[in-house]
Amino acid sequence: MAQQDSPLWETDVLVVGSGAGALTAAVTAAELGIEALVIEKGHLWGGTSATSGGTLWVPCTRHMKEAGVEDNDGDAFAYIKGLVGDDVPDSKVRAYIDNAHRMLEFLEDKCDAEFRCVKYADYHMDLPGAKEYRSHEPLPLTAGKLGRPYSSLQPMHQAAQAFGRINWTIGEARPMITKRPGWMWTMVRVGARYFLDLPQRYKTTKDRRLTAGNALLGYLRRALDQRKVPLHLGVSLKELIVENGKCVGALVDFSGEERRIIARRGVILGAGGFERNAQMRHDNFVTESSPAWSGSQQLNTGDAIQAAERIGAKLEFMDSAWWAPSIRLGDEDRARPMFVERALPGCMIVNQHGKRYMNESASYHVAGGEMMRLNSDDCPTLPSWFIFDARFRSEYAVGPVLPGPEAMDKSLKPSIREVLKKAGSVAELAEKIAVPADALEATFARFNEFAAKGEDPDFQRGVNGYDRYYGDPRSEPNPCLAPLAKAPYYAIKIFPGDIGTKGGVLTDENGRALDDQGNPISGLYAIGNTSASVMGRTYPGAGSTLGPAMTFGYLAAHHAAQTA
Repeated sequence: MAQQDSPLWETDVLVVGSGAGALTAAVTAAELGIEALVIEKGHLWGGTSATSGGTLWVPCTRHMKEAGVEDNDGDAFAYIKGLVGDDVPDSKVRAYIDNAHRMLEFLEDKCDAEFRCVKYADYHMDLPGAKEYRSHEPLPLTAGKLGRPYSSLQPMHQAAQAFGRINWTIGEARPMITKRPGWMWTMVRVGARYFLDLPQRYKTTKDRRLTAGNALLGYLRRALDQRKVPLHLGVSLKELIVENGKCVGALVDFSGEERRIIARRGVILGAGGFERNAQMRHDNFVTESSPAWSGSQQLNTGDAIQAAERIGAKLEFMDSAWWAPSIRLGDEDRARPMFVERALPGCMIVNQHGKRYMNESASYHVAGGEMMRLNSDDCPTLPSWFIFDARFRSEYAVGPVLPGPEAMDKSLKPSIREVLKKAGSVAELAEKIAVPADALEATFARFNEFAAKGEDPDFQRGVNGYDRYYGDPRSEPNPCLAPLAKAPYYAIKIFPGDIGTKGGVLTDENGRALDDQGNPISGLYAIGNTSASVMGRTYPGAGSTLGPAMTFGYLAAHHAAQTA
């Protein structure tokens, strides 16, 4: 107890977590002249943000103007409002739209971070206010500019890398995936840059050219270190300390001992969601769900959400996640989300009755959500099957299965061969995946008849502008459709996975935690996946996770700085 009486550390603002939102909050606090301290329970820093695509969805930026793209607050509000409806207060939506571009400008002007907008369609291009170019990616950063922290940075997820090991930008990934003009030269350039880094290749497969989430966290960590903000690894949150109605710090586990950290101006929780907590998934999701289906890193077990709830914070959207169909390999610690394969021509998804039930080319959030929503005894979708033919196999990657001829199948590692089913006919494939042969053959016949014409009267695949973003332009008239006509046929079991949960502490427009009566809990803030998302249960476009996490981290730090 004597150890508890003597604080481990004292600071103005304690930031729990080390992802993009958390580090943005800490850097902002330091820039505003108040003391900040960051704790991370793992022994690597960067959180799920570092493993991600690193994209930020930010409307109305100067980068969009420079690209000649017109955007305005009204269009951005109409688009988000059309998705979230009344689930999120207008004041919070407007706070995001008004401040997201300011947050981005702060990082560029004060922290030497570099971003660019990319031609990336919003996920619901049929809605009023939808645009292209709202997604912004960090420019590549070399590991040498980051320095020693590079060695303890969370590595990229294999699903966000070329060939599961090479870092790439959105501009490099899209042509390589969809076989757009110049894709071969892009692949040669990306591969050569990686393999010709001979000193590094002799030591490790880890890429020293940081892109996507690694680049984003690299910029933030560099800004953090320049401001001498400490980041302590291996320190986990146990409880929040409340005195006279105000959150004034936290009890933490430090090297196996429970210790106090005093935070004079408040605590900002940015420690991720609860996707790796089996009990919380069971208690909140509407149907069967497993942490093993998640593409997130393993430490997101909802500790911060539970700690906030114990001191009276209200929780919201706990039944929701950033859904994504995923492939689960037995020898990997996280699932592989299927971001783009579904949009390519020559594939389809069927349920356990051998029938299609969705637009496969829809955004991963919509596709994964449909798997969850439609699961029932009459339409069992847990798991489903991703089916493709030999032509698709030779042209495109499917999760861990790299494109190539049938002869490559024998060289696949055992964990891949275990999930990849192969057959010489549709009837044989049906037997191998335990679906009715007559139903699967009828599904093939109907799909192929219309796909040859570039049509999908059942689910309108390839009609939405986002659908076509990852289509193959060589497939005409619809870049998302082609018949499955060349044996052998393949199937991979897929699950309704996620890249993180999006329910958590209900907050206001400054990121302040709210209680059951809607009143702010003094001194407590929540951001990112620890909070209930400003996007409600929806997913407007690429970067809708990181953009809000960083913006409300920025706003929370500003509010804390104004607190006596």
